[in-house]
Amino acid sequence: MLSVRGLRRAGLGPASFDLADGECVAVRGPSGAGKTLLLRALADLDPNQGEVRLDGVLREAVPAPRWRRLMAYVPAEAGWWAERVGEHFADFAAAEALIAALGLPPACRDWPIARLSTGERQRLALARALVLAPRVLLLDEPTSRLDPDAASAVERLLGERLAAGAGALWVSHDRAQAQRVSRRALRVEGGTVAEAEP
Repeated sequence: MLSVRGLRRAGLGPASFDLADGECVAVRGPSGAGKTLLLRALADLDPNQGEVRLDGVLREAVPAPRWRRLMAYVPAEAGWWAERVGEHFADFAAAEALIAALGLPPACRDWPIARLSTGERQRLALARALVLAPRVLLLDEPTSRLDPDAASAVERLLGERLAAGAGALWVSHDRAQAQRVSRRALRVEGGTVAEAEP
């Protein structure tokens, strides 16, 4: 599915690895090591070099907006540009089942962003990405601000997406979580990316 060869940018690389259909690879390493830089480079959000292919197609052959729907980056702190939750979804009705699976009510559509807790923002940002049905999810600590029940709901929902064939790179500082959700890991340290145990 995803083939990465010689990916590099300021502070990172070169990195080479593959991600198979339905596979989750944990991304581990100390704070500031370059984990977020790796995800942002894969999503082509920052200047970078190297060969990245999705289903055999070079990234350069795919229009940037489409690439970012196929390779959905979910940052640790997502951006919010409108006043209410529903304004951040092109089709809120299509996202309602995802939002419910993440423990939020349909009424959240009308909630002002300012009233959301950090955990609610984190779950809604994930739903915003999942509704696009991406091929690859680039997850930057998607459960870092969640209580155990909400974190379990996220793991279950993402497990369903993996079972359906999506792939994921999942940044986590929780080793037990990394071992639950993945069988492989990438260790990022000092900008160097290498295969490691989850």
